[in-house]
Amino acid sequence: MPENGTIVAHAPCRVDLAGGTMDIWPLYLFHPGAVTVNFAVNILTRCRITPLPGTRIHLKSIDTQREEEFPSFDALCSARRYRHPLAAYLLRFFAPEGGIEIETNSESPAGAGISGSSALMIATTAALARFTGRKLDREEIRVIAQNVEAQLIRVPTGCQDYYPALYGSVSAIHLDVDGIHREAIAIAPEELDRRFVLAYTGVPRQSGINNWKVFQDHLNGKARIYKNFENIGAIARSMHQALALADWNEIARLLREEWKLRKTNSPRITTPAIEKLIKIAMRNGAVAAKVCGAGGGGCIVLLTDPEAQERVTQTLRSYGGHVLPATVSRDGLTISGKAHKSNFGV
Repeated sequence: MPENGTIVAHAPCRVDLAGGTMDIWPLYLFHPGAVTVNFAVNILTRCRITPLPGTRIHLKSIDTQREEEFPSFDALCSARRYRHPLAAYLLRFFAPEGGIEIETNSESPAGAGISGSSALMIATTAALARFTGRKLDREEIRVIAQNVEAQLIRVPTGCQDYYPALYGSVSAIHLDVDGIHREAIAIAPEELDRRFVLAYTGVPRQSGINNWKVFQDHLNGKARIYKNFENIGAIARSMHQALALADWNEIARLLREEWKLRKTNSPRITTPAIEKLIKIAMRNGAVAAKVCGAGGGGCIVLLTDPEAQERVTQTLRSYGGHVLPATVSRDGLTISGKAHKSNFGV
C-alpha cells in the first residue's frame, strides 16, 4: 500500500492492429465510419507522487535516468527547459500547492511504438488529479493527457493510444462527428496471447515526425494518401468484425493488407531492419506482421498459429529481435492512495 499521502497510478501500453493515424483530428472527419482497433499489453507505466515539506519540487524518471529539482512551482514555470518535460508540463497544468515529488517509470523500450509516452501521460494525469483533489472522469483524463502531449511533441496527436491505457483489454475506438466512442471487443484475451508476438527492433522510432508528414499530405489534398486512408478505414472496420468473430484467417489477411497499404504512405515507415525481421518470421511460422505505431523503428507485432508462436519467438531472438513478454492487459488505469486535504488546499 502507498504511504500516507502518496499516490501511485499504473497504465498499460498498447498494440495497434488497424486504423492508426486516422485517429488524429480532423483526419477521421473526412472518412465516415473511421475506427481504430488496438489492445492493451501488460507492459506498464507507473507514476508515484509523494508530498514534500515546503515548496520543493522533485521530478525523477527511472527509465530515462533523468531528474531535476526546483525550489518552487514558480521556479518550475519560469524554467525554459526540462529534463523531465512530461512531468513538468502536467505539473504546470495542475498547479499543486506545496512541495511534491513525481517519480515515473516505463517498462516500454524507448521509442517502441507501443504508446509508452501516452500511457505514462494517463498514469501521471490521473495521479496528479487525485493528488490535487480534482475529480475527473476517464474522458476528461484522456483530453488533458492528449492535449498536454501535443504541447510536448509540438505536432498533432491521435486519440487511440489513451484508451487502452484507460480501459485495458481489446478496443474499437469509433471516431465520429459527435465525438470519440470506445467499444470493448468481446474476444477472449487468451486467444490473442496464444497467437501474437511483440518484438522490439532495437531502433527507436519518431512517431510525431512520420505521422506529421502523412497528416500534412492528407490535408494538402494528395489523392493517393486520401485513397490509402479510405482503404485503411475499410480494413479497420473489417478487423473489428473479424476480431469479434475470432476469425484468425481474416485477421491475418487484414494485418498483411494494412501493413502493405501503410508502407505506401511514407518511405520512412519501414526500415531494412524491420523488413528483415518480418521476412525471417514469415518464413518460420508467422502468418502476418506489421509495425507498431507510426513506424520507422520500434516494435513489430506478428500473428502466428498457436503451435508456431514459440518457433517464431526463438527465430526472432536469434536474428537480434528483442521479444517482449507481452500478453493482453485485462486492466487499464489503476490508482491507489489518497491525498491529504492539505495537498490541495482544502
